Amino acid sequence: MKKLFLIIGAPGSGKTTDAELIAKQNSEITHYSTGDMLRAEVARGSVLGSEINNYISKGLIVPIKIAIETIVNAIKNAPTDIIIIDGYPRSMEQLNALDEYLSSDSSLELASVIEVYVSEETAHERVLGRARGADDKTEVFNNRMKVYTEPLADIQAFYKAKNFLHVISGEGTIEEIVSEMESFINSKI
Repeated sequence: MKKLFLIIGAPGSGKTTDAELIAKQNSEITHYSTGDMLRAEVARGSVLGSEINNYISKGLIVPIKIAIETIVNAIKNAPTDIIIIDGYPRSMEQLNALDEYLSSDSSLELASVIEVYVSEETAHERVLGRARGADDKTEVFNNRMKVYTEPLADIQAFYKAKNFLHVISGEGTIEEIVSEMESFINSKI
């Protein structure tokens, strides 16, 4: 049975970097970033990529059908039984769609949802400092934060009620955060 770990956090929380490092240090773990998967599709210049770009260039959430299709394909094709997906879910609609999928697929189990918490000030400094693309401008950052924080309490409540939510601080060094996250993941596998 495959075990799934979801990592959520504000833009700039470090969730993708943390997950990448954990997967790099553990050959039995596969990591996918929904943001990276969607940006890769945009870079391919496909029709789907163009549609995705219409959303992410404005800091908006990609429609559920596209996001779930991307995630389900990644999970099914993962070369390992332990999978980390960061940046998902970002809405109750996404959460419900994934929850529905998980309840219909007995070969996959949600092990935990890890929230990497950082202050909005830290997130802002990190995102504008990295300037990776068109989505790293103040106006777009502010919209991305709003899109992230609006459903956050409901997402936290849902996973807390099922005893899946684990919060760690993203304010420390990368080494400290990765060590804490890796220890927690190992305790669940």
